[in-house]
Formats: sequence, C-alpha cells, structure tokens
Amino acid sequence: MKQRIQTLSALLLVLALSLSLALPVSAAESTALDEAARAAVSSAMTYGQATQASWAVWQDGKIVSSGSHQAKQAGGTEALEGKGGVYGIGSVSKIFTTVAVMQLAEAGKLDLDGPVVKYLPEFKMADPRYKDITVRMLLNHSSGLMGSSLGSGMLFDDDTPTATSELLSRLSTQRLKADPGAYSVYCNDGFTLAELVVERVADVNFQDYLHENIFDKAGLKETYFPGDSFEDRRVDIYQPGDSRPLPKDCLGIAGAGGLYATAEDLAAFGGALTKQGLLKKSSLDAMAAPEYAKGLWPEEGPDGLAFGLGWDNVEWYPFDLNKTTALVKGGDTQHYHAGLVVLPEQKLAAAVLSTGGTSTYNEMAASQMLISILREKGQEVVELRLRLPTAKKAAMPKELLDSAGYYGALTVYEVALSEDGVLTMRYPAMPNLPERNFYYYDDGTFRDEKGTSALRLVKEDNGQTYLYQWSLTDLSGLGYLPSSNYAAMKLPENQVDPALQEKWESLMGGAVLPMNERYSSQVYASLGALLQVEPGAVESAPGYIGSLRIEDETHLRYVVQVPGNAGRDGSDMEVRKDAKGNLWFYQSTGSVFMDMNAAPTLSTGSEGKAACTIQPDGYARWYKIGENANGKTMTVQMPKDAGFWVYDAKGAITASSVLWDDDSAKLAKGGLIAFAGDPGARFELTFQ
Repeated sequence: MKQRIQTLSALLLVLALSLSLALPVSAAESTALDEAARAAVSSAMTYGQATQASWAVWQDGKIVSSGSHQAKQAGGTEALEGKGGVYGIGSVSKIFTTVAVMQLAEAGKLDLDGPVVKYLPEFKMADPRYKDITVRMLLNHSSGLMGSSLGSGMLFDDDTPTATSELLSRLSTQRLKADPGAYSVYCNDGFTLAELVVERVADVNFQDYLHENIFDKAGLKETYFPGDSFEDRRVDIYQPGDSRPLPKDCLGIAGAGGLYATAEDLAAFGGALTKQGLLKKSSLDAMAAPEYAKGLWPEEGPDGLAFGLGWDNVEWYPFDLNKTTALVKGGDTQHYHAGLVVLPEQKLAAAVLSTGGTSTYNEMAASQMLISILREKGQEVVELRLRLPTAKKAAMPKELLDSAGYYGALTVYEVALSEDGVLTMRYPAMPNLPERNFYYYDDGTFRDEKGTSALRLVKEDNGQTYLYQWSLTDLSGLGYLPSSNYAAMKLPENQVDPALQEKWESLMGGAVLPMNERYSSQVYASLGALLQVEPGAVESAPGYIGSLRIEDETHLRYVVQVPGNAGRDGSDMEVRKDAKGNLWFYQSTGSVFMDMNAAPTLSTGSEGKAACTIQPDGYARWYKIGENANGKTMTVQMPKDAGFWVYDAKGAITASSVLWDDDSAKLAKGGLIAFAGDPGARFELTFQ
C-alpha cells in the first residue's frame, strides 16, 4: 500500500543576468555584508547539499552585494569568480503573477473578489461550488482546488505549455476538496488559473504582459520565460551521480513556477515591491495582509507559512517578533531552488538561488544578510530562541482519549493515548521510524522529554480534530527554524468489509509506470529506485489506503482538509482493469499510471529488427528487458517529437534520447524501456 501511494505522489509532486542593476561589490571592497552573505550561503548549501548558489542584496535602489558559491568535491564551498548566472526561480514566479493581477485590479479591469467565472466563462468543474471561487482565492490559496494538475508540466528542453493549456479541461472533471474560502492550503493550480485570467482580461499573451508591465518597468535585464534565449547564462543542472549537464528545466506553468532569473534581478524585483511603481501602496499593503487568517488556521505560531496574496509568509521569523514586516516567497523545482525575502519598510530585499538544496534554507540565508544590514544601521534584531510556555506535567482529561486514532495528510500517523497522559506517535507509512512518546502538560500540550517539540490535539469549529505540532530547529549559521502548524487531520471513521480492505491493500502494492506524460517529462528522470518497489503489506487505517478513503471496489476519495502545506496536492483515485486484467490507476487530477507488472517483454524480432508505435491514446509504451535482449545494443531511429528512456535493473537511467541525445542503448536483463511521443510516432529498432 505505502509503496504505491508514495510512487504516485513522488512522480508528480512535488508538488517553486549578465547585467544587474548595479555592479556587485568587488573583493577589494569586501564588507561585513559580503562576509555575512558568504557565510550564510555556505551554511544553506551545506544543510541542503546544494551544488551551486548565488545571492544578491538590494538596498535603496541598487545591488549592494552579490556573489556565487559552488560545492567542493571534498566538502565545504568555494567562491566562484564572475556573475552567478540564471536559475529557475520556481514558485517565486507566483509573485510576478500576483503583481500582474493586482495591476489589472488597479486599472479597474478585474475585481479581486469577483468570481473567476466572470473572467473565464469556460472554467467549469464537476462541483457546483466552483462558481464561488474568486480571484483573491487563487492568490491566497483558499480556492478549494485539489492543488496540482501538473501532468507533463515539468519538461526537459521543451517549453510546450501542456499543463497550462490543458488545465481547464482537467479541472472540468474534478471536484473541490473544500468549500472556497474555508482555509488556505498551498495550490499551484490556482496560480495557473490566475495566469489565464491575466491573459483574458489584458487580452495579451501572459509572457508579453510580464515583459512589458513588470520586467521592463522594474528594470529587470535577465528574467526569462523558459522559451526565451539565455542558454549561455543558465546554471547547469545534473542527474545525481552523473557529470553530464541536463537539458534546460522547463516548467509549462509559467504563472505558478516557470520563470528564470539571476539573483540580482530577483533581488531587484523584490526591491521594486518596497515602493510605488509596479503597484500602488494600497496594492502592496493588500498583498502583505494576513490572508491566511480568514479561514481555518492554528492560533499558535510562528511558522514557515503565513499566506498573504502570493507571499508564502507575511509574518516571517525573526523579523515579525522585532516588529519589522518581512515578506517571503520560496520556489522549488526538481533542480532549482529559490528564496526571496523583502523588508518593505526598510527598502531591503535579498535573493538566494541554488541548484540542489531547498528554498527554506535559501530564505533563511537571505534573512541573515538582511539582519546584517539592519545591525550595521544600528537597529537591534533579536533572534529569539522560542520556547514553550512554562507548564507542568498533569493528569490528562479523560475526554482526550476519544482523540486517539489515525491522522492523515502527506503521510499517516497513529496516535495512541493512555489514561496516564502518554501520547505515543507511530508512523505506519514509515515502519522503520521508531515510536515517540509525548507527555501531557497542564497547558494542553504533549511534550517530548527534552521539551524540543510538542503536540496538541485540537477540535476545530468544522468538527474535525487536528494534530498540531510545534518545534524549533537550531541551524547554525542560519538561525532558528520554527514550525507551528496542523500536521494532519483525524481520519473520520469509515467501516468497510474486511475483504474490501484486504483487496485494496493487495491492489496498492508494487510500482507503477506513468502513461500520459509527454516524452520530455522529468517524471521519467525521477523514477529511479521507485521502479524497484516490491509489493508488501503495510499497515493502514481501517477504511483507508494512506489518506484516501475507500469508497467502493474501484474508488478512493481524498478527505483530508488541512491548511498550510500538509493538505496540499490531493487527488481522488480510480482503479480499473483492462481486458487482459492489468491494473490501471487514474488520478482525478489527470495523471494515469499502469501496474509495472503489465509491461510486456521487449521483442528483438526474428531478424534483429522491431518497431514500436504510439497508439491513438498517446500513452507511453513500456517494455521489460528479458533474457532475449540481455547484452544486446538497441539502436533507435527516432520519429519527430518523441523520445525513449532505458533503465537498468536497479532503476537507474542508462540511456535517454531526451537527456543525452542517445540513439542507442546497451540493454540489461531486468531493466525497462519507455517510448513516448505523439500518437502515431513510430520507433524503428535494430538489435545487435
């Protein structure tokens, strides 16, 4: 069970400038800011195991510090000479989309609180509540959409915007997972919808709109769409363990995560949001308002998320505790990671971009740079070590025993409660993770022995019970990382016949193969060891598979309603059998998978020749490499707009026309081959 769910989730989740506005500070003019920046970026790279990173700090209209680091093979980091190059900025693209929407609102061309259907009449869903989704809800993540319909959305060297152009069609068959406005939970599809709204209202291509109304107005010289020409400036990305650079990382969801920039340009864009110009002050203030607080949200904080309009956090630690407004947006693609921190009242912004690593560490590094500037200006910035309120162990109220059970979100937890006030956390989806005990205190928290983390069981107004978690991580060189959020929701009781439960658990074992991804999709490159998952029984909540509720013999339903990040990217699932009895898995967000066991064995033909043709359904053709092909070299005559991928028995990619322009591959028994392309594409194969 766990394996199948994890495979499906991992495949699609993610589920984020040679000319700068001012010359960077030279080595001879090194300042305390430069030293702080280098140290912070080095720490971020170490924690996130990044391979290269660049940073820039903007202050009062100019770049006052910038530079780059790369990882040493033996560990540590070293400075790079020259400028840092262009990186994918992932979901920081959402701020550009938000600015575009706010500009149109300022011009009176749209109303933030107007329904999306007013501007996109063709937007329809299989759920009447979709008519209540407003433009504002797209920007504050409260639309109620499932989250990410990202099929063929992450490609290599292919700027085809499939995920954007097909979004309305994919949404037309989906339901909502929550009432619009009920709570904010991270949602990529909302920003792709916002991109479509901008195009319709402005009556111009989204790319042209951003170039003219944002890039040019902000003086950005090296901010790009994937289809723009900047290859000589792009920072290389790599497949783990391979020294050959990969093709360009192209996300076909520009408004949600597809833009590229240098650190200097991204910092300058952040700087442009500290003053009137791109937007009026009223719009900038509206973006910085605590939108998350309009719906379900834990009362305690701080946390890494506190949504505004577009912004991930409008109450960023530690600035908020020092009564300084700090606005933060992070972005993560499969290969690039970005962090932007803006202090509007201080006219400061910092950006950190990396290959490898994570956006969170980049955001924390950018924060350290801004803290350094504020301290140089004589402003005290206290990096408080947050602590739990003073409390004592106490007898647990008996009514809390009813809160025991299974809790679901990104993973599944089992909460056991004893009458003497011990909460035991078990992790059914991660059987190798040891149990943890927490003890009841008189403030209603359950705390670990060291007092470094705490849990609370909260009954919310919507009638659901939530698992609240608090922790504080000390990251030397980056400061403290607080966490204060709802991690999961208690799964409502769902009694099913034990035979049905057993049937589903047997269905959900083993690996699956993506069937409707474009030939250039990064999903093929990320399969890896997932192809080698072995079926096995994993404990599940009664009536559930993972966090999906068993509805009947063929349907699972996503029922989790958790704000923030833990409840993101949901999907219902349907399982079907074809005429041969093979299992197929259909996610409601549009992705289709096939049981790996259904892949036929590759035939090398009686004369060492064979062919593979993509059928009218457009699905990829997968083959197992058997004994007859073992050790042979397969040469492929490629059709247009198509590609192939070859894997060894351990799931590692051994050849790919997409990644390395291969036209042949040495085959090994136990491996797999995928052919993908447009319907009718025919691959001519020869074997020697």
